[in-house]
Amino acid sequence: MIQAKQFSDSIYTMSGISKKTIEEHLKLYTGYINKYNEISEKLTLLTDDDFSKANQVYSHVRALKTELSFAWNGVFNHEIYFAHLGGAGGMVSGALSDQITKDFGSFDSFKRDIKASALSARGWVWTVWHPRESKLINHVGDTQNTYAFWGATPILALDTYEHAYFADYGVNRGQYVDSFFENIQWDVVEKSFDAIQK
Repeated sequence: MIQAKQFSDSIYTMSGISKKTIEEHLKLYTGYINKYNEISEKLTLLTDDDFSKANQVYSHVRALKTELSFAWNGVFNHEIYFAHLGGAGGMVSGALSDQITKDFGSFDSFKRDIKASALSARGWVWTVWHPRESKLINHVGDTQNTYAFWGATPILALDTYEHAYFADYGVNRGQYVDSFFENIQWDVVEKSFDAIQK
């Protein structure tokens, strides 16, 4: 069983992302935790008959294992997202700043890339560290459990599902992305980056 994490109270007073949106969004996060726990329990109850009927079109095994990955990634992605929100935005610093400049040319180019990725994504955008190439990339996921980028470690998550912005911005996802940047706690993202560099 996994439990919900607690996030900074500053996420309720962000600029451009309403308290109501955050409250509703946190309910979805809690729902992913509940479903993860429920599916995990159901997996322990599978019978020999369930295992013998496993197949790629439909089976209890396939359904539960597929949805477990969706629920788990719903938990994990939201924990990254909420952990680095509630700040004052601004500029990144330290080793992360240097790496962004190396990989994107400038902080503004990095932001432009995330915004374009967010306008292209159906679900999520992550800034990930790609260890094989020793570089940062902005990665698009249309759902929480698609387009896995094996070996990459996410350090920043941007939820682009409509629930993250629709009440505040309607169809104007770009304005939501601008507000997202105004509320990032860059020190949290920097610590995540520093931890994977060790």
